[in-house]
Parts: sequence; C-alpha cells; structure tokens
Amino acid sequence: MQNKTDLKDRTKKFALRIIRMYSSLPRSMEAKVLGKQVLRSGTSVGANCREASQGRSKAEFIAKMGDCLKELEETTYWFELLVEGGILSKKKLSDLLQESKELTAIFISIIKKTKNNLKKK
Repeated sequence: MQNKTDLKDRTKKFALRIIRMYSSLPRSMEAKVLGKQVLRSGTSVGANCREASQGRSKAEFIAKMGDCLKELEETTYWFELLVEGGILSKKKLSDLLQESKELTAIFISIIKKTKNNLKKK
C-alpha cells in the first residue's frame, strides 16, 4: 500500500513542478504553445495513476498504467522541444527530464510485473 501512495505523491509532485515550470516560461507564443502541451500531458500522469489504482480489473489497471506511460513519453517530447527550440536551457529542465525518465522506468516495471502475474494465474 505504501508504494501506491508513494507513486501517487510522486506523480502529484511531478505535476506541481510542471505547473511551476509553465508559470516561469517566457511570454513568447512558442513558449506558451509548447508549455500548454507539456502542462496537459505532464499533469495527466498523476490523474491516470490515480484512475489505475481504482481499476476494476487487472486489464483496466494495465491499460491505465499504459496511459501514464504514453503521457510521460509525450511530456518528454515537449521537454525536448522546449530545450531544442531554445526556449529553456537543458540545465533548467534536467531535473524534470530525469524525473520523467525515472517515472517511465517505474511504470514499465509495474506493467511488466502485473502482466507476468496475470500469466501465472
């Protein structure tokens, strides 16, 4: 139960960090467009994680965890565009990029373990 709570807290903190990052973006049109994309995808990770924890079946749980993974991949893409587009420095986004990678690894592990447990039954 503690691990589920930790992941919920971690994804919520990730979302809050993205909100703060969005608020600090330059006022250019490009920054706001990319920022809104990362704001949407990055904050939805935690929402999907919470939905997964309330899944009615293992299949539903796996599907929602997969949604978390998709949103993290999209978020990473928007981070890359913010850096490569010269809007933010890689240094400014390094912690968020690292957290995105770590969360991705966690969700991949959860999905694999759940699928393996289903096969054993």
